[in-house]
Amino acid sequence: MKVLFLGDVVGRSGRDALAAHLPMLRTRLALDFVVANGENAAHGFGITDKTARELYDCGVDCITTGNHIWDQREIIGTIDADPRLLRPINFPRGTPGRGIGVFTVGQRRIVVVNVMARLFMDALDDPFAAVESVLTTQRLGAGVDMLMIDVHGEASSEKMAIGHFCDGRASLVVGSHSHVPTADAQILPGGTGYQTDAGMCGDYDSVIGMKKGPAIQRFIRKMPGERLSPAEGEGTLCGIFAEIDSATGLTLRIDPVRIGGRLKPTMPG
Repeated sequence: MKVLFLGDVVGRSGRDALAAHLPMLRTRLALDFVVANGENAAHGFGITDKTARELYDCGVDCITTGNHIWDQREIIGTIDADPRLLRPINFPRGTPGRGIGVFTVGQRRIVVVNVMARLFMDALDDPFAAVESVLTTQRLGAGVDMLMIDVHGEASSEKMAIGHFCDGRASLVVGSHSHVPTADAQILPGGTGYQTDAGMCGDYDSVIGMKKGPAIQRFIRKMPGERLSPAEGEGTLCGIFAEIDSATGLTLRIDPVRIGGRLKPTMPG
């Protein structure tokens, strides 16, 4: 099975990058399933039903999110009706939406988990316990053909710890949130594909996707200024490609994918 995880989609630039490149990637890489983190898709802050539909129309099968999920308040009333749109599983009990998605592609059962880390982030329930509760009921080789986890977090150490915690029990663990791709794509000893952060889909001539001027002034002046807004140049589609063993559900191959914009392009050979 061949899958693609796309890092945080930031604003119009990120959405345009998906529209320009994802249909080609689905064909060229013979992709069976695509997940994208969409928590910054709506003008850099949150996601709406409209922007979610744009991502689906580009070829995204499941959207994960993170700490910005409620920035566009309209999604609070509609997220329960969209089984393909996830929010972190370790939000408190009673929060709208779901943190796990179960999908069928042909005869294969795919599970996607969205979890949020806690270091330098909001105080949520224990992400390790939340992931463990899924891994004990959704097991590779026992009715699950692929299990992918988006770890939305700030600290690389915490994301790495979750990756090793899941090793051998998940197909793929990929981090999101930092908007900067890390260079540590690897297969862990137990067979789980891992990268600390997939980066973002957006304009890299920016400060993590936002226009440079106002972002720089916030650091220089240490006081509120112009509202941050997404940079509007050509975006880079940035993500992780993985090939999953159909017998074990573990990763056979993992490669970074970068197309367009300012970053040096890379494509699985």
